[in-house]
Amino acid sequence: MKSGLRTVRLELTEPLRISRATLSAREAVWLTVEHDGLRGHGEAVTSVYYGLDAATLRQRFFAVGTDLARFPDPESALEALRTGELAGPPDTPPAVTATVDAALLDLVGKRADRPVHRLLGTHVAPVAATARTIGITSPLRAAAQARCLAASGFEVIKVKAGTPDPEDDVERVRVIRDAAPGTRLLLDPNGAWSTAQATALLPRFADLGVEAVEQPLAPGDPDALGALAEKSPLPVIADEDAVGFDDAQRLAGRVQGINVKLAKCGGVHAALRIAELIDGSGTELMLGCLTASSLGLAPAVHLADRARWADLDGHLLLAHDPWTGIGGQDGCVRAGALPGLGVELREVGREDVA
Repeated sequence: MKSGLRTVRLELTEPLRISRATLSAREAVWLTVEHDGLRGHGEAVTSVYYGLDAATLRQRFFAVGTDLARFPDPESALEALRTGELAGPPDTPPAVTATVDAALLDLVGKRADRPVHRLLGTHVAPVAATARTIGITSPLRAAAQARCLAASGFEVIKVKAGTPDPEDDVERVRVIRDAAPGTRLLLDPNGAWSTAQATALLPRFADLGVEAVEQPLAPGDPDALGALAEKSPLPVIADEDAVGFDDAQRLAGRVQGINVKLAKCGGVHAALRIAELIDGSGTELMLGCLTASSLGLAPAVHLADRARWADLDGHLLLAHDPWTGIGGQDGCVRAGALPGLGVELREVGREDVA
């Protein structure tokens, strides 16, 4: 098998502000795996939080690509990845493993003429109502965005929180609730609150009709998060405190949800292990994402039928999505019937080809 890389820049339609940063663009590294004239694709995106820039990603992909070359076909490589025999060097980031997993699934699906969800045992193409994120912005702007989203068909809105003055967050949620009264609301402070702040604020957000809250406390103390979840009037979903399988094992049954992002846990097969782990524990699955193209989002969309909450709107935040195939503009993402991941490349603008 041969592999290749391409780096592109993904610009957001407008800057997205969260409690710890403001994002206006990020780079994506595309991995292509080729065998017998067919190609499979996967995407990893840069992340300041996870310490991944484009150069680091490319370096790690080169190391994994060397290992891929020893397999006679993508099926054997995918099985090796599933069993942990294809993992790259010990310091390989989960985002790289997830991208290799995606590219191999895409290629295996194309060779079998089957979409990825069928490879994973789901015969009906998953369709999920995805949350759409409203960042930290003025109440006027937040209300206008909420009205537009509701009119477009979005049933779930995720509101970013964690401003220095929590009253700003309360007001933003209030105006969004008034502007889009029929939507379900999720809240995400990205770990900005202390236990005392969260204890005081969560009942107020519950009164405003918020359905659940993601990572209200700073990551690093899962016991504190579990203790808060035990008494919270809202379901608590772990995100930054739930990176991989070991974290999920520690939190299963202690929080009401775990946000599984393929880029942080290591890909589709790692996510399936976490889903199996928490099944029946009282902790439910949320599928989340980083801001990425449809190529980056597609693997999670093929798992969407397994999740209570889907937050798969990263491609919808882009000024130009270079891939197409999973929809979402009407509030629902869909796994297509095309073989593999079911996404296709549009024209690409600024790019750096390797």
